[in-house]
Amino acid sequence: MDGDSTDQVLASRWDLPFVVFSMVRVAFGTLPLWAKALILGLFGSVVLWYGITWQRERGRRAR
Repeated sequence: MDGDSTDQVLASRWDLPFVVFSMVRVAFGTLPLWAKALILGLFGSVVLWYGITWQRERGRRAR
């Protein structure tokens, strides 16, 4: 063994976001605009709800 083995490949920190973005692009690329808007709206409202809930709980714990 000369130490130049390619049995293990190190991943960069951008590999996971790239794969996730590519999967989303392929999965939703052929959907009509109204379906994309609906999915984005639902996802956005869940993120907003989670953020508001987290902020409220954080405020309660600080008192």
